[in-house]
Amino acid sequence: MSVLKIYNTLAREKQFFSPMQPGKVSMYVCGMTVYDYCHLGHARVMVVFDMVQRWLRASGFDVTYVRNITDIDDKIIKRAVENGESISQLTHRFITAMNEDAAALGVEKPDHEPRATQYVPQMLGLIEKLEQNGLAYKAADGDVNYSVRDFPGYGKLSGKSLDDLRAGERVDVNSGKRDPLDFVLWKSSKQSEPDEVKWDSQWGKGRPGWHIECSAMACALLGEQFDIHGGGQDLQFPHHENEIAQSEGAHQHTFVNYWMHNGFVRIDNEKMSKSLGNFFTIREVLKKYDPEVVRFFILRAHYRSPLNYSDAHLDDAKGALTRLYTALKDIAPDDQPLDWNEAHAVRFADAMNDDFNTPIAVSVLFDLANEVNRTKSAIAARQLKRLAGIIGLLQRDPKDFSHGSVTVVLEGLQASTNLGNVTAGVALFDHAEIDALIQLRAGAKKTKNFAEADRIRNELLANGIILEDKPGGVTEWRRT
Repeated sequence: MSVLKIYNTLAREKQFFSPMQPGKVSMYVCGMTVYDYCHLGHARVMVVFDMVQRWLRASGFDVTYVRNITDIDDKIIKRAVENGESISQLTHRFITAMNEDAAALGVEKPDHEPRATQYVPQMLGLIEKLEQNGLAYKAADGDVNYSVRDFPGYGKLSGKSLDDLRAGERVDVNSGKRDPLDFVLWKSSKQSEPDEVKWDSQWGKGRPGWHIECSAMACALLGEQFDIHGGGQDLQFPHHENEIAQSEGAHQHTFVNYWMHNGFVRIDNEKMSKSLGNFFTIREVLKKYDPEVVRFFILRAHYRSPLNYSDAHLDDAKGALTRLYTALKDIAPDDQPLDWNEAHAVRFADAMNDDFNTPIAVSVLFDLANEVNRTKSAIAARQLKRLAGIIGLLQRDPKDFSHGSVTVVLEGLQASTNLGNVTAGVALFDHAEIDALIQLRAGAKKTKNFAEADRIRNELLANGIILEDKPGGVTEWRRT
């Protein structure tokens, strides 16, 4: 098997991956700020780094995967106050929703999922070290800030110089910052804020700034230096830049060896974001599309490239995934383990080891599907199912997929739902109703009432059900 190469944002090139401890990988990914439902941008982060950890494990590494939860920040406080509920009530609700969304998309649980509010003592310890190292100061307004100009390496991840960053910046007249580039480590409490967001510290009551959270949680769970840090491209600056400044400023050595950033999700060539109001929540999309289709749509693009969202692209992904499942519909894979020496598996591994090149890996799956269709080989079917399973695809019964059946848990309620076929004004038929109509059609054909048979076929087609007549009088169906 080829050697894994990862595009390291810090180095701006692909580099051979060499973990700090042979056979072991430590990986931290910035997770969600839980004040609202997750959108497709969050889905991409979850699915991309789920794919990464799956491939690392399939490659034989012992992986420790940490993805944090930010359960305290300005947006959370504002939303809770607006709703008239406690911070913990708000965050609990949206953590539950986030976990439901992730499970629907086939995202495996991280090994650790720390919440920021559980690591405030570690954050305070880190801030104290920074103060001792001359990199933090308490301002007149009570906040403790990081002194950016006193950290020589600032800007190395984003490639931004201090002078470029300084241009156009203005100091807020109410700010206690010495420099506009300085960022807050500890926010002094305001009287109007709820008591549950006020922690005691040597600098007075307050709460942590956003950036210090990840530095503290990563250090506590993975150590002062670890292998991989991931997140969305939008976090490269300032969040990850500030993490480096904090962690390396406190510990005086390298923080992370490989930085990975996934590309934006775009709508009409604009970045999808809540601030622009052009976002779709995961659960909105799952009302129209099977979760595995959404996962496939994300993985069919390279993780570093922009991902352009549209119904047309999702429809195309659905058709493509259907072709893969159709190859497995009539050919049962044998029960042998994956053969890594087989030609398709070698190509698949080469693609995944080339900076997780899932578009090429997916093309290998289509080549295998073509071979299954041509040869009806149970061995090829096994290779197809096993390789796809590594990235979380093709693990359902092909008939269940073609019927649009998937069990999801949303809003805490479990229900079997015909996802992928919800259209305004169109009635949905369940399995029993479809089977009953197929029987009626068969009866009509026997009595040579072809007009009635055609009417039933057309009625089903209008509701997204395609009938396929097979030899021996068998009729199969699938959803469009």
